[in-house]
Amino acid sequence: MIRFIQGFLWILLAVCVSCRKPSEGSATGAAAAPSTNRQVFQVKGIIQGVDAARREVVIKHEEVTGYMPAMTMPFEVHDTNELTGLRAGQAVTFRLLVTETEGWIDQVLATPATNGPPQSVSLRRVKDVDSLGPGDRLPEYSLTNQFGQSFSTARFRGQALAITFLFTRCPFPTFCPRMAANFEETQRKLLASQHGPTNWQLLTISFDPEFDKPAVLKAYAEARNYDPGRWTFATGALIDITAIGEQFGLAFWRDQPGTINHNLRTAVIDAGGRVQKIFEGNDWTADELVSEMIAAAGK
Repeated sequence: MIRFIQGFLWILLAVCVSCRKPSEGSATGAAAAPSTNRQVFQVKGIIQGVDAARREVVIKHEEVTGYMPAMTMPFEVHDTNELTGLRAGQAVTFRLLVTETEGWIDQVLATPATNGPPQSVSLRRVKDVDSLGPGDRLPEYSLTNQFGQSFSTARFRGQALAITFLFTRCPFPTFCPRMAANFEETQRKLLASQHGPTNWQLLTISFDPEFDKPAVLKAYAEARNYDPGRWTFATGALIDITAIGEQFGLAFWRDQPGTINHNLRTAVIDAGGRVQKIFEGNDWTADELVSEMIAAAGK
């Protein structure tokens, strides 16, 4: 059965995203501090939700000039006092601070709301699929790798398989770059393990197939020291990418041209082809994934 879903789904992100780190915004200027390799942006946005217990605020923000497009994503604050008095629907300005590996906001100030032009709503066709959990078998999907070659996920049967999702244009250090960095570290540790399993594979799937063509994925993979015999980067038909992501709880959508809003999911499939573990968000470490992969390889 084919159904249609709306791309304008920021409420889903506020519920689904369990990432502990921030995202993007709109900037009038940026200044870099060479001593700390820190970038600072002044950003405007509209609050979508506040979670003081997690020190998070979900903000739909404008483009951060020279850094990232407009998106709706959660931001971390170091001081919970920054969240006092904030509520959904409130217009705010704030500072976005990012390093190579971290990102957060501060100086969150309420501002008078401005009425912008109505945003277009996009539709995309998706398959009606069931959510997967531990013990469920991974269905077969056809994808295209970084060399432009078609392959089936069935080829990983007998291997411990870790799957994560990203898009290569995502610059925010605690989102897609962290997923890639964790996989790079996992690959390094598994390859260096003298007594570890040999039946394992990593699979990174882009949910931006319009831009992330095989050549783009190959360059991105090479920048992360990937071993093509162990780590595959994949694209494919959007309907299939949406389906496999949705089965693990991944949500991504566009609410205007050029922007992608998303949460984060990483799954471990055991050698028998069944789901062993689903990591939500970005709190997991390479050591945790290595442990799951060792266990999955023996099943």
